Order: sequence, then structure tokens, then C-alpha cells
Amino acid sequence: MTEPAVRCTDLTHSFGTTRAVDGVDLEIHPGEVFGLLGPNGAGKTTTLRMITTLLPTEPGRITVAGLDVARRKMAVRRLIGYVPQQLSADGALTGRENVSLFARLFDVPRARRAEEVRRALDLVGLTGDADRTAKGYSGGMIRRLELAQALVSSPRLLILDEPTIGLDPVARSAVWERISQIRAETGMTVLVTTHYMDEAEQYCDRVALMHTGKIRALGTPAELEADLGPESTLDDVFRAVTGDRLESEEGGIRSVRATRRTARRLG
Repeated sequence: MTEPAVRCTDLTHSFGTTRAVDGVDLEIHPGEVFGLLGPNGAGKTTTLRMITTLLPTEPGRITVAGLDVARRKMAVRRLIGYVPQQLSADGALTGRENVSLFARLFDVPRARRAEEVRRALDLVGLTGDADRTAKGYSGGMIRRLELAQALVSSPRLLILDEPTIGLDPVARSAVWERISQIRAETGMTVLVTTHYMDEAEQYCDRVALMHTGKIRALGTPAELEADLGPESTLDDVFRAVTGDRLESEEGGIRSVRATRRTARRLG
């Protein structure tokens, strides 16, 4: 039997007295694009940080490709490529140098490093701009560069936290075209958070809607829309699940401010 790409069991995490994630049970199938949706403060980023070993998982349990995240942190990290909300590219370095840095951090063997860097840049369409400094890149190019950084180690699970935040529609489409192409070519699993329901509807095989730390709805976009009623959209499902409110968990106003700062930096 094939192990789930990700399995979360009774996942719980609190910041002081605030319960950010509250008993989440979730399975993500190998090779699918899975969207984790919800308002600011729903618990999405906290969940991603636990899956990526950046936060403790107890109480609860997470496995990635069958590996226990709490017990096998380093092995799990080698399976994951992660693009956070905050910018991770260094504007003073060229695109190639940025990706090479991540190749070294992920212990890509020296003999293969240059080829893996070239391959990652080619996957995201940055070969022609690889030797320009990143400070001269557009917002969409920066996001594609960060994808290359995450892909240079050939991860089995690619985790993207708001990958198109602050981008114009053309740049958003370009980023998603690259994600879809990479997924089709490599068969990797993609776990993504986004506030753009049109992206989730078009590109995600299944989605889970979180609200106040819990999974409130789970299924394909079409299934969730059909459950709500004829001519419903994923935006309608989102509003029905969340009550059209933004809660204060998972950082509250600080989370909103950080998101806006990221959007401004991306242009």
C-alpha cells in the first residue's frame, strides 16, 4: 500500500492560550496538488511549519512519505522543498548564485551541483536571466527563482505558502504554469496555501478549508461547490465555511502586516 505523501493525525498547536491548530486530521495523496485554504489566522501557516519540522508536532503526529516528522527531522527535510511567504532570495546575488547556495545547504553532491542548479533554473524558465542579480528581477521572476531554490534538491514534496501573493494576473499565471509543468514532469506532490480561490479552483486536485484551527471542508473544488448548491463557486464555499470573517489567531494583525510587506516587496 502506498504511503500518503503527508498524513496529519490529531495535529494541535498553541501559542500561549491561543489554539492555532486544533485537532487536524489530514491526508495528502502522492502526486496531487493540494490546496490548504482559509482566512488569515485559520492555522494554515502553522500547519505548514509543523509539516516542515519548524514547529513541534506534539500532541499529534505527522508523517511525510511514511517518515515521522518528530523522530526523523533531517530525513524529512531532505524530502521537502519549501517556499515561504517571506522573500528568501538575496538581491545582491545572481539567480544562479542564489540557487547554488540552496544546493549547498541541501547537500547536493558537489559533482552534480552545477547540473542540478542549471536544471532547476531551466524548470522555472530563468536560464537566460541566471547571471543577473536578483535585485533586478520582477516580482514574478523572484517567485520563480524561489521555486528554483526549492527544487534544486529534487524534493518529493513541494510546499508553497502564498506563492503568488502581490503578483499581477500575468505573473500569477506564469508562476502556476511553471508549478503545473514541474508537477507533470516530476510527479512530485504540491501542498499550497492561497487566498486566490480562482487559483485553487483551477490548479488544485483537492482542497481543505481551515477556520479557527480546524478543517471545516475537504474535497475537490467541484465537490465542494456542488455540495453548496447549483452555480456555486469556491468563493461561495469559502464564505459559507468561514462566515466571511477574518479571525485573529496565528499572528492576527502581525500576520496581515507581514503579508502586506511581502506584497509591497514583490511589487
